[in-house]
Amino acid sequence: MYCWPVPVIQEISERQPGFLAPNLSPVGLELIPTELGKGVYGLMANRLPKDNNGLIIGTKAALVVDAGITPGVGRYLQEVVRKVTDVPVHYLANTTFHGDHTFGNVAFPDDIAIVSSRLNKASMTDLEAEKRYRSESMYGDPGMEEVVSWREPDIVFDRFCEIDLGGRVVHLWHFGIGNGSGDTVVHVPDAKVAWAGNFLRHAGMPPMLLNGDPIGYTRSIRAMKATLELERFVPGHGPLSDAEPSISWMLSYLEEMAAVVDAKRQQGMDLDEMLANPHELRNPLTLAPEIPGAERFPALMQSLHTLNVLLVYRYLESLERRSL
Repeated sequence: MYCWPVPVIQEISERQPGFLAPNLSPVGLELIPTELGKGVYGLMANRLPKDNNGLIIGTKAALVVDAGITPGVGRYLQEVVRKVTDVPVHYLANTTFHGDHTFGNVAFPDDIAIVSSRLNKASMTDLEAEKRYRSESMYGDPGMEEVVSWREPDIVFDRFCEIDLGGRVVHLWHFGIGNGSGDTVVHVPDAKVAWAGNFLRHAGMPPMLLNGDPIGYTRSIRAMKATLELERFVPGHGPLSDAEPSISWMLSYLEEMAAVVDAKRQQGMDLDEMLANPHELRNPLTLAPEIPGAERFPALMQSLHTLNVLLVYRYLESLERRSL
C-alpha cells in the first residue's frame, strides 16, 4: 500500500547580509503568570522577544503551551506551573516545530502527552540543522549544548483537535501555512483566548516569512479569523495582544509585501537593490512606547522586514520557474 508523504514545505535558510536574529537566550528569563481568565494563564517572558508560554487548567488536568528553547527552560517552566496549580499536567501543546518552542519537550515526563499538528511533527527530522538555526538567536549562550535529542509529539492531528481538561475544553487548530508548514493555534473557547506561536504577532511586529509565501499565509489568517471567537492572544514572542488590531495589521502587511515585491520585480529591480532600498510601509513597524522594551525593537523589526523582502522575492522566483 502506498502512503502519501506529509507535504512539509521546507523553510528558506537564506538570510540577508547583516541579519539581526532575535535574542532568545534563556539567560535572565522569567516567566510571569498573567491571568487571562479563570484557570487560563499566559506565562509571559520578562524580556522581549524571548518565548512566551501558557497554562490552561481544568478540574482534572492541565495543559502547557510550548516547552522552551532548552531542556533547562523546560524544567524551569514546570516549576512555574507548579507554583500556579496542583492540578496535574497531562498535555503539552507545541505551536510550531521550531526548537525554541520544542527543545524543552524532553524535560517533560513521558506520561505527559505532547500534541501538535501532523506537519509540525513531520518537520522535526533534522536536529542538528534546527540547532544551527536557533543557535544564531542564543548570542553565545552555551545552553544549546544541552540539546542532544528532540522529543516529537505523541498525538497529531491534521486540522482540528479537542482536548477535555475537565470542565474546560481546549481546541487546537491548523489553518494552513504561516511562519511554518504546521503552525498550531491553541484556543480556549470559553475565555476567547489563544496561543498563536509564530503564526500571529502584536500589531507593528512583522512575522518571519520563513516559507516565503505571503498569499498562503494571508489565506490561513483569514481562515482563523472566520473560525475563532477571539478577543486576545498570546504570541510566541512579544506582548499580550488584542486580536482584531493585530489580525488586521498582519493581513495588511502580508498583502502589501506581496504586491510591492512583485511590482518591483516586474519593473526589473534586482534583489540587492530591493534590499538596499526597502519601501516605506503604510503601517509602520512600531510598538506603543508604553510596552516594556519597545525602544529596543526598531533594529530587530527592520531586520525581520528586510528578511521578508528577501524571502518573498525568492518565493516569487520559484513560482516563475514553475510556470516555465
